[in-house]
Amino acid sequence: MIAIVTPILALLLSVSLLLMGNGLQNTLLPVRASIESFSAIDIGIMGSAYFLGFAAGCVYGPYFVRRVGHIRTFTAMATIASCAVLVHAFVLNAVVWWVLRVATGICFAVLYMVIESWLNEKATNENRGTVFSIYTIINLTVVTLGQMMLVLDEPTNFMLFSFASILVSLAAVPVALSKSAEPAPIQSVKINFRELFQTSPVGVIGCLAVGLANGAFWALAPVFAKGDSTDVATVAIFMSVAVIAGAVGQWPLGRMSDRMDRRRVILLTCSGAMCAGILLALLNPSMDKLLLPTAFAYGLFAFPLYSLCVAHTNDFADEAKYVEVACGLLLVYALGAVIGPIVASVCMRFFGPGGLFAFSALVHASMIGYVFHRLRRREVAPMEEHISFADAMRVGLTVSSVDSISHPETEQKPEE
Repeated sequence: MIAIVTPILALLLSVSLLLMGNGLQNTLLPVRASIESFSAIDIGIMGSAYFLGFAAGCVYGPYFVRRVGHIRTFTAMATIASCAVLVHAFVLNAVVWWVLRVATGICFAVLYMVIESWLNEKATNENRGTVFSIYTIINLTVVTLGQMMLVLDEPTNFMLFSFASILVSLAAVPVALSKSAEPAPIQSVKINFRELFQTSPVGVIGCLAVGLANGAFWALAPVFAKGDSTDVATVAIFMSVAVIAGAVGQWPLGRMSDRMDRRRVILLTCSGAMCAGILLALLNPSMDKLLLPTAFAYGLFAFPLYSLCVAHTNDFADEAKYVEVACGLLLVYALGAVIGPIVASVCMRFFGPGGLFAFSALVHASMIGYVFHRLRRREVAPMEEHISFADAMRVGLTVSSVDSISHPETEQKPEE
């Protein structure tokens, strides 16, 4: 293990600081916006703006890297992202915050792209699974730590914004001082969305559904958890419990999907997320003791869904198009994550905080109906055509569209 980690230690340190800073600001900003009397729709647009920038960063990131290299790109994006956090504290204006979130989304997409392409280059086919498993564990751990930092001070004070900025700035140091040779330039991928949909309708629609529901969750769940209370500890704990639950659910659901038709596991996760969403929509976040157990149930089912959809799509994709598929599904997710927060914020305006999870439950219910429709249209894929779920699990946590894992040769797969 030490021999595997040592060559990538600087990269792992950078991504730890980066994700901790991003985890803090992703929870801090909706809470501060709510305190400043931003409307639910303003906060929803703010969440959509981040994912709009994230999608743009995925598309144009390779251009930046090819132009000036990995290290310069990483340093520039970290600097811009660090400054953007501080400007939020200086200018309390919804429109300005929307622009800042677009810029932040672009920066973080490119930052993740640089880190993940570098990790991919350092890894070998023998240790790639271990490397990205470590990366996944770090992702989930430090995002949780970042969210828990919300309790260190009042969201109305400058200190939390400073912490987030400092963490993002420090993330550039290990990469800038690394002696490791830069990886090969990131190549742009041309995506055919019609062909992608023909490859796996369930995979594409599933990623869109996850974007709608999870994009709304990341943008508005802190507002839901805060409710009428002034105790931000509830917000930090609520978000952290959901993230930890997502980590817990990845492996058992993934392994289950390796042994049966993945669509049935997708049905299970959508059903669980829908039921948890309905219960959350009915709870009072300021008082109900069922809040945290239900948040755990929601994260347990809702967060692994993206990975299941990616794995299901790859079951039917040609080996040479795995990277194209990953990029395409990520952009489909981003499209959903742009739309979801806006629609959910409208629901919250008319139906109260519970409208967020009522919207999420409706999205998962619609996905259940679509999967049942597809189950009648196509038979189960042969088990030997299943890829390993571990290969898909890391997709969707950050960018992960630059991974080019060698997969076993398979015969031509049937169309879904």
